[in-house]
Parts: sequence; C-alpha cells; structure tokens
Amino acid sequence: MLSVALRTLRTRWATFAGSFVALALGVALTAVMGLALASSLDAPDRGPERFAAAPVVVRGADTLRVDTPTGVQVRKLAHPRPVPAGTVAKLRGLGAVVADRSFAVRARGGPDDLMGHPWSTAAFAPYRIDAGRPPRAADEVVVSGAWARPGKRVRTDRGTVRVVGTVAGRGFENAVFYTDARAARLSPVSVQLVVDAAPAAVREAVRGSDGVRVLTGQGRRQADPDPDRDRDALAAMNAMFGTAGGVAAFVSVFVVASTFAFAVAQRRREFGLLRVAGATPGQIRRMVFAEAFVVGVLASATGCLLGAYGAPRLADLVADGGLAPRWFTIGDHIWPYHLAFWTGLFVALCGAAAASWRAGRTAPAQALREASADTTTGGTMTWGRWLSGLALLATAAVTLCLALFTDPGDLLHRKTYVSRPMLLISAVALLAPVAVRPLTRLIAWLPARLPGAGGMLVRENAAAGVRRTAAIAAPVLVTVALAGSLLGATATLNRARATETRQRTAADFVITPAGGAGFDTAALRRLREVPGVEVSATSSSAVYVLEDGVSLRESDARAADPGPLAATSRLPIEAGEAGDLDDDSIIVNGEWQRHTVGERVRVWLGDGTERSLRIAAVMATGTGDNGVYVTPRNAPGATADRVDIALAAGADADAAATGLRAAVRTTGGHVLTKSQWVRASYPETNRTTRLGFLLVLGIALLYTGISVANTMVMATADRVRDLAVLRLAGATTWQVLRLVGAEALTVVAVGAALGVLVTGVNLVGMWSALALLSVRTTIDVPWTPIGAAVAACAVLAVVSSVVPAAFALRHRAVALAGLRE
Repeated sequence: MLSVALRTLRTRWATFAGSFVALALGVALTAVMGLALASSLDAPDRGPERFAAAPVVVRGADTLRVDTPTGVQVRKLAHPRPVPAGTVAKLRGLGAVVADRSFAVRARGGPDDLMGHPWSTAAFAPYRIDAGRPPRAADEVVVSGAWARPGKRVRTDRGTVRVVGTVAGRGFENAVFYTDARAARLSPVSVQLVVDAAPAAVREAVRGSDGVRVLTGQGRRQADPDPDRDRDALAAMNAMFGTAGGVAAFVSVFVVASTFAFAVAQRRREFGLLRVAGATPGQIRRMVFAEAFVVGVLASATGCLLGAYGAPRLADLVADGGLAPRWFTIGDHIWPYHLAFWTGLFVALCGAAAASWRAGRTAPAQALREASADTTTGGTMTWGRWLSGLALLATAAVTLCLALFTDPGDLLHRKTYVSRPMLLISAVALLAPVAVRPLTRLIAWLPARLPGAGGMLVRENAAAGVRRTAAIAAPVLVTVALAGSLLGATATLNRARATETRQRTAADFVITPAGGAGFDTAALRRLREVPGVEVSATSSSAVYVLEDGVSLRESDARAADPGPLAATSRLPIEAGEAGDLDDDSIIVNGEWQRHTVGERVRVWLGDGTERSLRIAAVMATGTGDNGVYVTPRNAPGATADRVDIALAAGADADAAATGLRAAVRTTGGHVLTKSQWVRASYPETNRTTRLGFLLVLGIALLYTGISVANTMVMATADRVRDLAVLRLAGATTWQVLRLVGAEALTVVAVGAALGVLVTGVNLVGMWSALALLSVRTTIDVPWTPIGAAVAACAVLAVVSSVVPAAFALRHRAVALAGLRE
C-alpha cells in the first residue's frame, strides 16, 4: 500500500497541497513557540540598573509574609515601609548612608515618564555629567537625555526649575536629579538606603528589623523600579504564543481532517475499483494512513526548517515592539523541534483517521454506482460524527449552565472566553452537514425567485453538494466564530465595566492627577476652598485576606471618608450601608469568602499592618473590579489619586469648574465632567492581549484561506464535466463563471451564518453571567471584524473557484463533456 500511496501523492499532489501547507505552518508555529518558551526559561537574570555601582542597598519591608499550614504565603505590599529610624542610626555608624527617593515629575516639553531622584544617588547607576554641573540650589536640576540643555528653564508640577547639567540616558528611565534637600522635601518618605559598608556588618545591624532586606550583587535589582518587568513580559509573551499555538493546532486539525475527508469522498470510485481488484478494507485504510504519514513527515520537516528560520526574526520583532525584554534572543535548543515534528505527524494521522475509516467502508460495487451529488446527509453524517457532534454540543451546554449556576464570574476570565468557544465551534462544525441544505435554501431563497435560472442553479448545486458545502463552510465557521467570540467577549466586557463606572459615579466632576503622581495636601486644601463643592479625595491601596486558611488573597482597595464618598458615588451595595464605614470597618464585595455584614475579618493593610475589621457593607461582585473600601486611616502610605466633586444645591457649575481648574493648575490635574470621566476611563484591552488575539485571528484566517482554496480547487476540478454540460446547454462562459462565483459566495454565507450563530451563543453566555453578577449591559457584537473576515473568505472562495473554472473552460465544451472521471 505504501507504493500505491506514493504514486497517488505524485498523481494527486494538488489534492494534498492544502494539508501540506497547513501542517507545515502549524509545525513552524509550534517550533517557534517551543523555542521562545525554552529561551525564556533559561533567560539570564537582568542585572541591577539604578544601583549597579552601589555597595549595599538596604530596603524596608516590601513584602507580606503569612504563615499557613501549607507554607509561607508571600505578597508584595502596595505601600512598602521605610527602614526603621533605629536601624538607620545603626547604619550611619557603619559608614555613609544615602537615602533614595523616587517621585514622578511632570515637565512641560519633557518625557511623560520623568522620575525625580536626589543627586547623591546618581553615582550608583552610575550617571556621569556630560554637560554642565551638578545641582546646588533648590531650583536647579540635572536631567538625563537630550530633551533639555543646560541653561533652559522648565515649568514642572514641582515648580519652575533651571537645568544646570545633563547626563547620558541609560535606557531604563528618564531621570531628573534635584539637590538632596529639595528631593527630601518633595518626597519625605524613603523606603531604601545605600550604605557604604561591609555587607556582613550591614546584615548584623539590621538583624531584628522586621522585613528589612540587605541587597548585594544581583540582588540589588530588587531595588530597581518594577524589578519583575522582564519576568512578567516573558510570561505574557509565552501566554500569547501558547494561545496562538493551541489555536494553530486546533485549526490545522480542522483543515487536515476536512481536506482528507473531501479527498476520500472524491475518490470513492477509485477505492471501489481497488476493492473490485481485491483490496481489503484494511489495505484501503492503511493506504490513506500511508498518504497522511508521508504528507505529515514532509510537512513537519518543512515546518521545523521554517521555525528555525522564523524564530530569531520573531524574537527581534517582539523585543523591538516591547512585548519581550530588549535582551531576549532565541537559544540553541533541540526539544522544541522534536515537539513540533511529532506533533505535526500526530495531527496529520489524527486528521486522516476518520477519512481512512470511511475509505475502508467503501463497497466494491456501491461506489461505482453512486452519483456525484450528496443530496442527503446520510452519507456525510456517520454515526461517529453524530455522536461526536452531539457529545461536544451537550458538553458545551452543560458546562455553560454549570458555570452560570455555580461561578458566573469564571466566564469573564480570559482563559475561559478564549477556550470555551472551541467546544461549540467543534460541535457545530461536526453537525454542519445537517444545517447545510436548509441554510442554503434560506440564503438562496430570494435569488432563486429572480428572473432567469441562475439563482435556482446556485441553490440546487450548493444544496446537492452537501459534503463539498460543509467542507468549505467549516473553516469559514472557525474564522468567523473566533473573530466574533474573542473580540466580542472583550468588547462586551469592556462595555460592562464602562456601565459600572457610569452607574457608580454620582459626582459632577472628577479630578485626576497628570502623570498619576497624586495630589499633595496643599492641592486638596485649595480644592476644598472652592465654594459650593463637596470634595471626596480617594486613594489607591490594597487589603490582604487569608481564605481557607491557606490562600493569601490581595484585593484592590480605595480609601475614602464615608461622608463625602456617599455624596459622590453610588456603590452597588447588596447588604449593609455604605455610611456605616468607619476606621474599624471595611466594605467588601461578594467575591470574598466571608461577606456577612457585622462579621469581623482578619486582614492586612497595604503596608502589612494586621487588623481585624468589621464588615460594614457588601457590594455586588460585578465584573470583578469592585474591590473593597476602607477609611484613609486603614490605608497608610496611600496618596490621593482621584478627587470626586459634588456640587451643592444651587451652585454654578461653570464657576465651580473654573475654581477647580485654578486650584490644580500648579499640579497639572485634569478636571473632567462626569461624561468626560466615563469616556476617559472606558476600559481598553491591553496591548499584549490585543496583539495575541490578532495573531490568533491571523492564523485562523490563514488556515481558512488554505482550506477554502484547496477545497475549491479540488471541487472545481471535479465538476469540469458539469460546467461543460452547462456550456452545451447554451450558457456562455461568463454565465458559467458567474454561476461558479455565486455558488462560492453562497457556501461562504452558510459558514458565516453558522459562525455568527456560535458567536451569538458565546456572547449570550457572557451576557447572562454579567446579569447574574448584577451588571446590566448590552452585547457588543464586533460586526466590522466579522465583516472583514467574511469578505476575505468570500474573495478567497470566489478566486479559488472561478480561476480553475476559467482555465478548464478554455477547452471545447464537447471535449470536456466526454472526459472520463
């Protein structure tokens, strides 16, 4: 059978071209994914940046450590604590101590991410003056980069300063250096120190200071801003590639399976002849498996070569695009190639499994008597396909219902709304032949009633070729359903969060700081002096709670005074009263394990302080962003980063807005009306997720193009005699080509309709989960991406069917009509 399979591949190479390309691309992507993962696992640790030349860094407590029966649970503190004064005094006895301070600076004409530091810390990077001199007065600064030159006066939110020197930028920050005294006034709290002493002596001096760490060598990286950014970037990159690889495997199985199934259906007479010649069903199956094996080996080898070529270039792209650290490169690893090769071969054999079983069931005489048309689903819908399709459909329905009744919030998680559509897509694709005829007749109902026979022929030809129509509609269904489900889920979730923001905001104005630095006491005092306004200043913090005795959970918290909070917001309270919030209580949400009003919970505040607080009220769970509310006393170290303003009865809104803008003019705050605030805070899908979805959809569209083109070319080649008969019946060449194009559009419309159906079911599931979580919103269907996907599929289908038909019709119709099959 192997020799027969090789001759078949040589003769029918065009039939297997689509499977070959799909497998090669899937293997290439798997190889790239594996190489990226392997390279990220053995990636070198980034060295210290701001403190690369510092002898020893002493950092105050910045982690919360809680003992549990399963071990120590660790979380990063929202507000690290400074080094205790007594410890600082001991350290000064060992050598010179320099307090490090970091604070955001907003400068007109400067970068958006300027960070201020005391000049004494510049030597620890090290920064060196390349023009001018160090700062000596309170209004003098040294800046990094070339955005300002010595002698230039710059307006900042910290006052007007004069640039007296510049240092070369080091790539990890845009710095502004003040005198040590000025920096201490601008940022009074310091959470880390540089000590010029022996590390052993420093460790002895800090012994007994709770949570204080001594950082030396590579450990000094922990004193840099966002020390985990490389690890987080690599994790996000691996998640993106992993999702893309999973979708590639999922779609490639579809393409390979549909290609082999359609090829087997076209070769029924060939198999019948082999059966008449004495071939057993097992030999037929082994021949189909041998064809798949050869295609799989060749495609997998090609894919590995493509992966080796593409992985370094993709690494450069993700590093240049900020999706991976700048130093990220692909290393020398072997196992990703093994994984990709054997996965590709396995996918090829799995895709051919059902087709080989069908081929082996071909009876000797039956296949020779069969008509080309599949007017019923009996020959297409085997009992195995019925069972698999119904089982997947039932699984999708049951798991959706269970999630809605037990944990509706799980349906809002990205891993859920990315993976869940696969079940329904698979089920509908398997059951698609059942819907082909009624959908085709529905779509072609109006064209069939127009004058002329064209519409009727389109309807009957598409409905008669159930297997062909289903094979072409399946990849279109996958692309449309993925585009609609993934993009629709994120859009619906973003709309729900915007609805929550709008419903919870009762303020007339919302003031946000420029650059996210926060408002100081003087700015808040000026705001409260504006006549006719109620000021509610809130700050971001965190609260930690131990659930089930083993899981330390972090919840975002906002610190607010109860009275002004009630005047400027409408919290989604389900139990209790928001006005009952005080220094001994907390407002929690329904996601907390303990959420009974009046019950006391053991929590840790943003700086690690342990407290026992009474639950004053419980908020609805919503989209999961409700967090908790505490008073400012229970958010030590937090700075006001949002101010809500409610107008008093009879107050003039324009006059109040003018006064508010004047109050924050020196700090650069933004005064927004309620509608402006809702628009400005409209959630956006983060860049990594958006690029990941675009990559997934690009892969799906590419595979769809391969499958549609391959199936259309095979189907058109198989219908040459039919087209010739139409020519002999009086149809012109252009009429026949228009008929072929119209049939292709009809089949694409069938796949698009099924894809929209899957999208609707998935989005209705998410909408139901939101309703159960007390969020009333509307479904956001991404019609533009869906339309673009359908248009691309339609163009591919029309071109792939019309071009082969045009080439075939160049010959005389009489000669084509006499061709043997």
